[in-house]
Amino acid sequence: MRVHVADHPLITHKLTVLRDKTTPSPTFRNLTEELVTLLAYEATRSVRVEPITIQTPVTETVGTEIGDPKPLVVPILRAGLGMLDGMIRLVPSAEVGFLGMVRNEETLQPDIYAERLPDDLSNRQCFVLDPMLATGGSLLAAINYLFDRGAVDVTAICLIAAPEGLAAVEKATEGREVTIVLGALDERLNENGYIVPGLGDAGDRLYGTAH
Repeated sequence: MRVHVADHPLITHKLTVLRDKTTPSPTFRNLTEELVTLLAYEATRSVRVEPITIQTPVTETVGTEIGDPKPLVVPILRAGLGMLDGMIRLVPSAEVGFLGMVRNEETLQPDIYAERLPDDLSNRQCFVLDPMLATGGSLLAAINYLFDRGAVDVTAICLIAAPEGLAAVEKATEGREVTIVLGALDERLNENGYIVPGLGDAGDRLYGTAH
């Protein structure tokens, strides 16, 4: 498994504002989109391309275009949905699927409650969007689900992660083409399975239901 922590001043700055508990939901949503676009730039370095011949105002030349089958972007509902626009802004030709997962607050394990994906993902590059990699349960379940459908490699984009969750995903995906792109690697998980220092519940903060 490859891990890339995007150490860039703009990313650090935007994450700082996201972490601040006084940041209102509209600002949180806008910054999340901006941050995902920056992370997506790093996450798509290995996206498949094909040569294409074009005519410039001066001469004919060979460039590249996104190859087929197109990349599949899979936000994990509900919080991952807040990352979708930032990803599509960078890769507008990508296709989009959805995977609904929720964490069981007692077991800290994921439950799948909905999915909207192609039946056959053979030879597909998939990009999973999930704001926080905490215990790793939800992300690992999503990764396994995509590989079971035929995906050949999976890249996950997360705003932040805890070392415990990252280690769990790495151990469970050994031998598979998995990449994790992060805005930051935080200190640890607390006794409730939340990332410290973290940014709270991303879904609540995106959609204005935090108390």
